[in-house]
Amino acid sequence: MKDTPAAADTAEPSAETVAAETVETDAGPARITWHPARTAARLVLALGHGAGGGIEARDLKALATVLPAHGVTVALVEQPWRVAGKKVAPAPKTLDTGWRGLWPALTQPGLPVISGGRSAGARVACRTAGELGAHAVLALGFPLHPPGRPEKSRADELLGAGVPTLVVQGGNDPFGRPGEFPGYRRGRAIGMPPGVRLRGSIGARAVAGDGWAYELVEVAHGDHGLAVPKRADITQEEALTVVTDAVVRWVGSLPQ
Repeated sequence: MKDTPAAADTAEPSAETVAAETVETDAGPARITWHPARTAARLVLALGHGAGGGIEARDLKALATVLPAHGVTVALVEQPWRVAGKKVAPAPKTLDTGWRGLWPALTQPGLPVISGGRSAGARVACRTAGELGAHAVLALGFPLHPPGRPEKSRADELLGAGVPTLVVQGGNDPFGRPGEFPGYRRGRAIGMPPGVRLRGSIGARAVAGDGWAYELVEVAHGDHGLAVPKRADITQEEALTVVTDAVVRWVGSLPQ
């Protein structure tokens, strides 16, 4: 069903948001807040939130603001547990169930869908990309391992996505710094988008198996939420520009 933007429980919806859609899934009611493309739409970017927050995350909000001007409709997805007001995320299999239940609504516009999210949402996108027919995967703050437990690697989820994948990772993310990702140091540089020359913010393609498994862009000084400390040599606004510019570049490079 459709609600007016004012009725939707979202953080600072943009003027371009036309509606929040409630979708019934086997894990309970979920919600999609649509930020439609402002030019001819060519893709849908679906973004799920993490286990510790919702769609008010700074990177999700930034992408929902910037990407519609580049022909991308952004769908911010709230999992059933968040819609129900619960404080703790359920098991991964339940998150996957919720995401599968949302997929028909995400494909309803008839456009290729990039499956994405931050943290736990990124894991869901990677785990389900192949079965759902995702066009690509965007992983924001991929939790490569629990803090301080590098032996508990989740690299198999990332490398198993089976579609073009972009990881945007904070340089100081305790859930996995860029140098810890498999193949990252052996990757071929892809560089930052034009006009972005921030010290420490770099990009690379990482090699795994028979070809390029994923691309990774580092946000200098960023933590798991891509927040940068005040003492850093870049501002928070500049850090978010790294995110949005990198995603715009990557989306433009995807096969149609």
